Amino acid sequence: MSSAPGRRILVVDDDRTFRLSTAELLRQDGHDAEVAADASEAVERLAAGTFDLVLLDMRMPGMDGLTAVEVLRTRGLRAPILMISGFGTIDTAVESLHRGADHFLAKPVDPDVLSAKVAELLERRPAEERVREGALGAMVGHARVMREVFDAIRRVAPTETTVLITGETGTGKELLARAVHDLSERAAGPFVPVNCAALAEGVLESELFGHVRGAFTGAVSDRKGLFAAAVGGTIFLDEVGDVSLALQQRLLRVIQEREVVPVGAVRPERVDVRVVAATHRNLEEEIHRGRFREDLYYRLNVYRVDVPPLRARASDIPLLVEAALARLRQRSTGSRPAAFSPLAMRLLRSHAWPGNVRELFSVVESAAIRAGGPRIEAQHLPAPIRDPEGRGSSIATEERYRAGDPESEREAILAALDEADGSRSRAADLLGMSRTTLWRRMKEFGLGEGE
Repeated sequence: MSSAPGRRILVVDDDRTFRLSTAELLRQDGHDAEVAADASEAVERLAAGTFDLVLLDMRMPGMDGLTAVEVLRTRGLRAPILMISGFGTIDTAVESLHRGADHFLAKPVDPDVLSAKVAELLERRPAEERVREGALGAMVGHARVMREVFDAIRRVAPTETTVLITGETGTGKELLARAVHDLSERAAGPFVPVNCAALAEGVLESELFGHVRGAFTGAVSDRKGLFAAAVGGTIFLDEVGDVSLALQQRLLRVIQEREVVPVGAVRPERVDVRVVAATHRNLEEEIHRGRFREDLYYRLNVYRVDVPPLRARASDIPLLVEAALARLRQRSTGSRPAAFSPLAMRLLRSHAWPGNVRELFSVVESAAIRAGGPRIEAQHLPAPIRDPEGRGSSIATEERYRAGDPESEREAILAALDEADGSRSRAADLLGMSRTTLWRRMKEFGLGEGE
């Protein structure tokens, strides 16, 4: 029985015995399975409700499976599509993947293989569906360490407590700060982010606290500061660990007294704001080195949330990739990237991601542009991800070729050809096979004519 949580699946096949027996198998696995006798009925059912996965026969009366895939994708279906056919060939399998299917199985289908493949595809369902199970604001995650972060944010958000968010650059600290604001009673008020590392000390002081006319050259009128602009809401002090010692003293007064003194002014002004701060620095070490005030640290560190790096929650990478693709779909006016191939996803999961989620989203976007179509393959990824040790042979080649799965084998060949800049001799060496064997396998997979 599949370990995947029960989902709604549509089985589309003109063979009554096959569709009913397959639906029963899926129900035994805990899924809600429905059936359709042809592609036209499937289109109608999908227009009337949502499904998490579609099993689609290749040959049916009327609209065939290949046409149905295109129609369903054009109409916005983002759920995985598993093509099944008793007339399967390498060419038809490749064509179905190009048109938007996620996997292809040939009849007769072993029930255990079908259950396993359904479970695998459901793990890659669109972010819009999976986000419901593990999300906080714009952040998503199922890993235990992220669920703990989300729980911590939900606990502190309804209070007025000052929050300190720590973590490496690119882990999403500002998104968590926004979640604190959005889940608080101040949600109707302003959320004012300030990047403390991006401004020079004198400019940052004026930006935070405001100034009065004549306070310095160029101050031709009074100006309200960002603390005053955040009244009734939340101010987010990003990279607070980069603030100078002199400015730290002024921040301490604001947090303690909830009042600011604009540059050049004498009288303080009351500010009703909640403070959320973040830093990638180790503030305890900064205190030890004399670069951060201990008293300010204790004022900021009332409730601390440590955000784990992406490498500590690699199981979330497929979910984050889907979220990135969903964002690209919303912005795209051309072809709409649908999914990464299984091999490409494995490569993403094996990368260390020093730039964390920010780096991952950048790689997804660049790979989608290189792919120029619905399916993103291993060869569309940057070289450091395909070949992390710079050995000229990556986990996209020999190791994946030995997996024995036709899809992985095809992807391995494509990756090797890409690494070899199209040289079949070099690609054959990378794959550990003869040039003749490579030519034969390329022909079977429909990857071009042999030389």
